[in-house]
Amino acid sequence: MPSEKKHGARVAPSGANSQLWLAPTLRDPLAATISLPGSKSVTNRALVLAALADSPSTLYKPLYSRDSELMIAALRALGLGVDQQPESISITPRPMNGPAAIDVGNAGTVMRFLPPLAALATGAISFDGDPRSHERPLKPVIKALEELGIDIDHGGRYALPLTINGSGEIAGGEINIDASQSSQFLSSLLLVAPRMKNGLTITHVGASLPSMPHIEMTIAMLKERGVKVSKVDERTWSVRPSAIQGIRSLIEPDLSNAAPFLGAAMISGGSVTIRDWPKSTTQPGDQLRDILTTMGAQITRKRGVNSQAEDLTITGTGNIHGIDIDLHDVGELTPSIAAIALLADSPSHLRGIGHLRLHETDRLAALATEFNNLGGKTVAHEDSLEIFPAQLHGGTFTTYEDHRLATAAAMIALRVPEIHVENIATTSKTFPDFPGLWSTLLTQIQVQP
Repeated sequence: MPSEKKHGARVAPSGANSQLWLAPTLRDPLAATISLPGSKSVTNRALVLAALADSPSTLYKPLYSRDSELMIAALRALGLGVDQQPESISITPRPMNGPAAIDVGNAGTVMRFLPPLAALATGAISFDGDPRSHERPLKPVIKALEELGIDIDHGGRYALPLTINGSGEIAGGEINIDASQSSQFLSSLLLVAPRMKNGLTITHVGASLPSMPHIEMTIAMLKERGVKVSKVDERTWSVRPSAIQGIRSLIEPDLSNAAPFLGAAMISGGSVTIRDWPKSTTQPGDQLRDILTTMGAQITRKRGVNSQAEDLTITGTGNIHGIDIDLHDVGELTPSIAAIALLADSPSHLRGIGHLRLHETDRLAALATEFNNLGGKTVAHEDSLEIFPAQLHGGTFTTYEDHRLATAAAMIALRVPEIHVENIATTSKTFPDFPGLWSTLLTQIQVQP
């Protein structure tokens, strides 16, 4: 059966294999406006802080995705009060008790943020998740908790599955941690630090610290709730013991999830407007404005309905330029930037991203493999990707159960026909109904004279 054309995009015929998603190819420039779901990073940090607060908290426009639903289910399992509504979620702090079993799926924030939280519970709290979660690094968090006096049964593997045998308190004090594999190791302890009896002074002792904007996000959210955090030096932070205030908070849209949509404007030569882009934010995705401008886009901003945000419009110029850039601090943007670079008119070198080999999959190897399967010329080095212009063709794009691989494939398919994406449903990890919003985006095209 031939593919059908609808509103300038190629859509899968009825009855297509549900395991392979025929990604739309765009034939006309975009003229689209969209609203994004809430930030996963902000939502899951806010949920942990709400669980630790001394009064109820309400989060408005939180992200409801697989990662955040796993976090919400974990809070319920620990005994916290959870009132979940379509546009908000309220958390009522209660004593946390075991026994309880927590499924972390393959969510880094859940597998790393919740063991320190569970150490404040009384009783046995067991953790397990998807097979990939057993391979992802967790040792620095486990070792840190053990040094703080927490009894953890991990069979000597320092990995999932494990059981936290909590006594209801953590003494705190001073501790060193190697967070060079993930900034989440550091954030996991900072989030719980105010509830430690003696507070916490924590020093990063490894190589360079990735994703510094996420550390800044954690600290900003602690301060917003009345916690005193001081930066002793470039590698050391100190948190005083204190109450955590329950607050009402509006969750920012997920700016990292904006990357595929912003990239679509560049790839199509049209324009996409993202509503409610925060005027000030710690989200790494905010750096897309500068990165994509360097690659040839034009960015404009205008006042939005929300006084704390603006509508951001990106316009493609018809040309995409390669880029040589260190993405160490914003590694989560790499798959989207790599997809744009694959369609550029000159080579790109994306550096400082070796830590991505430890994410949902080995992202460097996966990107190189899948790009090259489409005819690309991509080289994965230990700590970087080199991408060269090449004549691309269709094919099957494997996602490795990695949401950002799936959205990268959708971006490439805008220009390259007949790309079948394996397991597009994996995008539900951080983006509910990505295929639906993507299809809606592609119906908003420029009217041709």
